[in-house]
Amino acid sequence: MTIAVVGAGKMGEALLSGLLRAGRPPSSVIAAVRRSERADELRTRYGIEVSDAASAAKAADTLVLAAKPQDMGRLLDEIAPVVPAGRLVISVAAGITTTFIGERLTGEIPVVRVMSNTPVLVDEAMSVISAGAHAGEEHLRRAEELLRPVGRVLRIPESLQDAATALSGSGPAYVYYLVESMVDAGILLGMSRSAAMDMVTQAVYGAATMLRETGEHPVILREAVTSPGGTTISAIRELEKHGVRAAFLAAIEAARDRGRELGGG
Repeated sequence: MTIAVVGAGKMGEALLSGLLRAGRPPSSVIAAVRRSERADELRTRYGIEVSDAASAAKAADTLVLAAKPQDMGRLLDEIAPVVPAGRLVISVAAGITTTFIGERLTGEIPVVRVMSNTPVLVDEAMSVISAGAHAGEEHLRRAEELLRPVGRVLRIPESLQDAATALSGSGPAYVYYLVESMVDAGILLGMSRSAAMDMVTQAVYGAATMLRETGEHPVILREAVTSPGGTTISAIRELEKHGVRAAFLAAIEAARDRGRELGGG
């Protein structure tokens, strides 16, 4: 089965590299990009075929749309004449609905909407998928088979996709922001940047592993670290005093709203 990834930006390339690491032969993967220098770069790096969007859409059994949301209308107009009914279309563009795509393609096209994230590069992505009007169990299963080798996959209603984009799609950036802040704090306390980075990275990795492996609620795990009158509760008090929890709620809500704006535009 041939897969075409149309729009090989950061997320598109991450999916490409993940598919190849999962054992898919380069001959079964096609990329479509607009710039010739980018095409040469992908051919050299991955040994795959690179073509224009219409040619890739015509040749592939599964079409992955990874273009920017603001470019999706133009892209769909370009490929619509060559996408036959029944061709599975998987969209990873933030804010773009399955209805938006279906209305611009001819016939009953099964569309699966996906929001993944950049840890696909290390096979630890979180991908959430939703079926469009003409997508059934078989199409969801094919999307899961495509994404599962590079991380975890969760089915959700499409009405929650913008929220998933804000929470999971952008989620790694929030973690990096937190790590950056903690490392700066370590430097403020007299540590070298490399030592602070090692400690914070391992703390985040260890905490995430405990969340996944134990299945415990984060409050339970946090309380296990928080002794009465100790150092941790003093730090938590400062975080609450400065409204960090409220800031995260507002930030993720703002990301959700921006996703809706991108889809509407």
